[in-house]
Amino acid sequence: QVQLVESGGGLVQAGGSLRLSCAASGSIFSINAMGWYRQAPGKQRELVATITSGGSTNYADSVKGRATISRDHAKNTVYLQMNSLKPEDTAVYYCNANPTVLGGTELWHLEIWGQGTLVTVSS
Repeated sequence: QVQLVESGGGLVQAGGSLRLSCAASGSIFSINAMGWYRQAPGKQRELVATITSGGSTNYADSVKGRATISRDHAKNTVYLQMNSLKPEDTAVYYCNANPTVLGGTELWHLEIWGQGTLVTVSS
């Protein structure tokens, strides 16, 4: 079973920083893209940032200049550093990954989500 486990959420004051981590575990052969999405109350889930296996990154306009996504291939882990946090950054943050896993003698290409971690930014 392949799963993602997030950590690092919590309560932070506006202007502060936090770092989210997401570790993938299981019979993983490789991981292509990994990313972070968020869902605020009453809103749809939206992209925050993604990073490919080659290190190419993509950011939502709302977090450009304030967020940095990175990954550690050896640990199958992706990070999201967010600075200058705003109350509108308050949301549940979800990790997403596209792993290739070993299923017997076959390789399966999956898309999986973490359980989410709550980030609350107080004004």
